[in-house]
Amino acid sequence: MKKKLILTMILILLVPCLGLSDLVTFKVGYFIPRANSDLWTDEFDQMDFSKSDFTNSNFGFSYEYFFSKQISFAISVDGYTRKKVGSYLDYVGIEFLEGDFAFPSDFEGDFAISHVFDVSITPIQLSLKLTPLGRIGRFIPYVGGGVGVYLWNVRLQGDIVDFEDVWEYIDDDFIVEIYPVKLADAREDNKIKIGYHAFGGVMFPIANRISIEAELKYNFVEGALTEGFEGFEDFDLSGYQISIGLNYWF
Repeated sequence: MKKKLILTMILILLVPCLGLSDLVTFKVGYFIPRANSDLWTDEFDQMDFSKSDFTNSNFGFSYEYFFSKQISFAISVDGYTRKKVGSYLDYVGIEFLEGDFAFPSDFEGDFAISHVFDVSITPIQLSLKLTPLGRIGRFIPYVGGGVGVYLWNVRLQGDIVDFEDVWEYIDDDFIVEIYPVKLADAREDNKIKIGYHAFGGVMFPIANRISIEAELKYNFVEGALTEGFEGFEDFDLSGYQISIGLNYWF
């Protein structure tokens, strides 16, 4: 709810600014998370989904004001969300009177041990943009960067294996280590973090006031896990964004 309220307020503030804009852009893209922190790593090592499963399409909007033919200021809003259901790779669940336990996968299990991993990132970014060849030509290259406010959530809901609580299952011929399976609802909701970004791209005019663009952006940001994931290092929110956009020039 907090995230939706912030986005609504920002959109209300942006509407009057459209009259001052020199350029408005609508974008569709693809976000590729860097996913280089221990919570990401644990999920990819233990579950049957991978980093590539968390790439996803996203949409964005920006408006831009030119101080000169080469220099402009931009405000943009993007959004990324991805939810995946996964099962543990090396374990199956077996039910006992004492509770549910994770056994090695060569046992015949009673159920798959699975949970949902859900990540959402919405950056609101302020950028300084350089268009070295100006705004006239068959192609218009640009570079830029800046700072952003990143609204983010991460959630894990379902079964988890408690690897710190080791039990022994004793059969006639062998002893095997097993682990309790617990129901989890861990979440970091409505989190806010300051981050940075850099980008480069090129625009191609196709009409008097209309051009299309192709852009590559990289976001640099990490968020502290303080509520549902204590003990983990800062969560990596960084990643690449590849997008195409439609520009309208005022």
